[in-house]
Amino acid sequence: MTDKPDHSIARVTEVIATSTTSFEDAISCAVDRATRTLRGVKGAWVKEMKLDITDGRVSTYSVDLLITFVMDD
Repeated sequence: MTDKPDHSIARVTEVIATSTTSFEDAISCAVDRATRTLRGVKGAWVKEMKLDITDGRVSTYSVDLLITFVMDD
């Protein structure tokens, strides 16, 4: 018999990131930063995507991500 629990508890935290390159770059930056701070990151989903437009051109790509991580026992 092991002492390992037969359940896990996860938490969700919201992260907002921006990039001047692309949505994909903004997502990668957000995930990279979250995994440097949080242990047990298991997934993420995009809550919102937004563009800033300056002089008729896209100037900033923004993503609002919900990051899921498993909490330590």
